[in-house]
Amino acid sequence: MRIEHWHLLKKFFKFVGLLPKNTATIEISKTLMRSSGSIGANYIEANESLSKKDFLMRIKICRKEAKETVYWLRILEENGKLTQEAGELTKIFGAILEKSK
Repeated sequence: MRIEHWHLLKKFFKFVGLLPKNTATIEISKTLMRSSGSIGANYIEANESLSKKDFLMRIKICRKEAKETVYWLRILEENGKLTQEAGELTKIFGAILEKSK
């Protein structure tokens, strides 16, 4: 994962920290933190995979988690900048899957 993608994940965490603290945003924030954090963790696992099948499965999980992150950001975010950046991650993982087949 390129270094700017790590910075994007840090932006997600910072964004969550700036949200108002109420029941709805707290629960959605927890889910957003899990899905966005899972992207990087699964990417690391993909790079350490033992087989091509394992690699593809991990990249599919990355793409799925990126899509989920986009969903939660759409609910929480007003201007959509982070949502757009998360959407780019989805495209990147889709491209990796296509090239790896």
